[in-house]
Amino acid sequence: MTDAVPNRLSSTGTRLKMRPSTGLAATLLGLIGLAALLAPLIAPHNPFDLASLDVLDAEIPPSWLQGGDASFPLGTDAQGRDLFSAILYGTRISLVVGVLAVLIQAAIGVPLGLFASYRGGIADSFVVRAADVQLSLSTLMLAIIAMALVRASLGGEGLGTYAVPLLVLVIGLAEWPYFARTARAATHVEAAKDYVLAARALGASDCIILFRHILPNILSPLIVLGATQVAGAIMAEAALSFLGLGMPVTKPSLGTLIRSGYDLIFAGAWWVTVIPGLMLITILVCINLLGDALRDWTVPRLSGH
Repeated sequence: MTDAVPNRLSSTGTRLKMRPSTGLAATLLGLIGLAALLAPLIAPHNPFDLASLDVLDAEIPPSWLQGGDASFPLGTDAQGRDLFSAILYGTRISLVVGVLAVLIQAAIGVPLGLFASYRGGIADSFVVRAADVQLSLSTLMLAIIAMALVRASLGGEGLGTYAVPLLVLVIGLAEWPYFARTARAATHVEAAKDYVLAARALGASDCIILFRHILPNILSPLIVLGATQVAGAIMAEAALSFLGLGMPVTKPSLGTLIRSGYDLIFAGAWWVTVIPGLMLITILVCINLLGDALRDWTVPRLSGH
């Protein structure tokens, strides 16, 4: 047992060396996450403070272009908001929405998948059919309908106040079937193994068997799924914000920033959309690369080990 952890760490280090893109993605994503977390300390301006905005500072190009200003390293948007500061705060919002939405998906889907597979019968059929119905509907379409109804009920100001928790809830409720299906399939395999039969013979309750014995042994595929789902949740938030049903303009996320500069692309202020778009693409690519690496590490056959 004492050599197991060093051997595992050595194996992980060897695979990182074999796939430098994974190490680069992990480092880059870590730096982006840290910068977003420390946005109040790093950002030179507060993009949420509307009183500090000056229309005369609108559409200033990045500092390395002609007409740029060192006070605004990535330029400004149509409202005169510092784009670098807005991207830092917007990235934090996008990451928070993505991670919390996936936690809700897992909190709903994993217990349902465990219970359905272990009990079988009507419970299994009900969960499977509910998941099939949910997956037959477009996640983005469900989110658009839900956010439109909330906007009609609360108004634009109310939606802005509760935008983050609403986005987390809507995206989280829309994609729980992925976790339910994964947990159900993995539980079906584990439930037939000897350690589960032994625990049942010793009189262990269903909850103890499911959450103490089976769940720890099916975490690997769930963690891999979680990584890919975070990317999907961030993309869903960006899409909703781009359509005007997510974060308000006064509290920019990456999707809101891309939308705010969409009409300015052909007017010459391309940086307002392009730079936040590149940040969004970078985050999604890094998360997907890490998801692929996690899949290879948890299923050694795929990586040739």
